Amino acid sequence: MPDRKNLTEENLLYDVLVVGGGNAGLCAALSANECGARVLVVEAAPVDFRGGNSRHTRNMRCMTDSYGEDEYWTDLLRVTGGQTDERLARIAIRSSSASTVWMKNHGARFQPALGGTLHLGRTNAFFLGGGKALMNSYYEAARGRGIRILYNAEVIGIKTDGGVFESATALVNGVPVELRAKTAVFAAGGFEANIEWLKEAWGEAADNFLIRGTPFNTGRVLKLLLDAGADQVGDPKQCHAVAIDARAPKFDGGIVTRLDCLPLGIVVNREGVRFYDEGEDLWPKRYAIWGRMVAEQPGQIAWSIIDSKVAGRFIPSVFPPVRANSIRELAVALGLPGETVESTVRLFNESVRPGRFDHNLLDDCRTEGLTPPKSHWAQAIDTPPYLAYPLRPGITFTYLGVKVNEGANIVMQGKLVRNMFAAGELMAGNILGKGYLAGFGMTIGTGFGRIAGRQAALAAN
Repeated sequence: MPDRKNLTEENLLYDVLVVGGGNAGLCAALSANECGARVLVVEAAPVDFRGGNSRHTRNMRCMTDSYGEDEYWTDLLRVTGGQTDERLARIAIRSSSASTVWMKNHGARFQPALGGTLHLGRTNAFFLGGGKALMNSYYEAARGRGIRILYNAEVIGIKTDGGVFESATALVNGVPVELRAKTAVFAAGGFEANIEWLKEAWGEAADNFLIRGTPFNTGRVLKLLLDAGADQVGDPKQCHAVAIDARAPKFDGGIVTRLDCLPLGIVVNREGVRFYDEGEDLWPKRYAIWGRMVAEQPGQIAWSIIDSKVAGRFIPSVFPPVRANSIRELAVALGLPGETVESTVRLFNESVRPGRFDHNLLDDCRTEGLTPPKSHWAQAIDTPPYLAYPLRPGITFTYLGVKVNEGANIVMQGKLVRNMFAAGELMAGNILGKGYLAGFGMTIGTGFGRIAGRQAALAAN
């Protein structure tokens, strides 16, 4: 158990308090330390579960010579439908070109891109060992630089005076401790693990949501900031939500529960009918809309149906598919109306027009006269055994957050707070009004984490 007096006295000496120990928080802490600041990080999770959602990531979207700023921005503009702050978005995009070098200097290692339906070899840098290995590298770098980290430390209060940060109160192993610092960076994630808050936006449907990441992202710090007067950005109903295997655990299932087979077959709801174009665009630009669409279906459940022709062309779920030698048999195994599913598959097969199938690009295999259409990768589902995966909405992170400026300063009642900053999921809604690009959350967290850390260190002088 911590010594409350010692903690309080020591924290009078800290320049920067970082709230949250995920990617954005550690990037902020390391960047502030590089500027000469004394840094304290408080992480709500125990040491074995440190790192927030970042430990479940695989890659980060990066601007390169072959993937320039204009193409990157156009991709983001398309998926957000224009609901983005262009100034902040371009800052995140531009920062990504130098981020990989900075990351390597702090222990990160990279590997070749994965294959299947991801199509990310040109646009994304993949972490060797995944996000957990990346976070372990950052924590080791922080330890070596003398950055202090408190685990099991949940911030439950924030004290400001005239719009200036003074201190935060945290429960450290259950003991309330006042943490004082000259500046603070808030990087404590969204509210995706708070089912009651999700129900305020989604109603009772939220009871059927699965949370892909950490159960520690309850939104408590976000609510504290909003209650303190921080300007709000984002829609509480908008989030990074993918279709994951319905057999995944309620929390912390991670990336292995994601299903990447959806573009290669059809998706039906519990009534046995399709409800969206599975081949609308390349998977990294569309996978994060499917959780939301499944959430809008009866019972918040759906099924992806493929045949043996495409087995092995995608990264499978950790759970095995349901198999059958006929569509009727498969429907019965799934508890779906057999006649309806057979009709859905038959009508789909009849609408498929000849083309050259290539799941690596937007091919010319499409349907004709079918609603909804399938714009690409449409092949008849006619080769047994037939396979199916059950789908539930998998919530990664929410887009509701606090408004920031180009320097990551929090905006309160229209005015910048000189010594309070935000990074990561807590401010991602400034850039992500809706939609998602694969790896872009890590881009935002890394870019604005580094900015927030530097600016906090400067403000502490």
